[in-house]
Amino acid sequence: MPNIKSASKRAITTQKAAVRNKSAKSLVKTNIKKFDAAVSEGNRETAERAYKTAVKTVDRAATRGLIHKNKAARRKSGMTLKLNGMQ
Repeated sequence: MPNIKSASKRAITTQKAAVRNKSAKSLVKTNIKKFDAAVSEGNRETAERAYKTAVKTVDRAATRGLIHKNKAARRKSGMTLKLNGMQ
């Protein structure tokens, strides 16, 4: 336990932020998995809706600093290629 009052406050803040960040990262992963599932099913309409949602969440995570901007760009590029590769 921290001995200084400000350090103990900071520890509490850090724990809250860690929970919030974990939840946001989990949402990104879930949306990407939903998109991948829609692509593997071959349903173009569902895949397009899932694509829009996944891109929004990836962009939001990059803006908030949860993932690096280049990682976000790589993820979006990969999803775009998968979507365009569908029949």
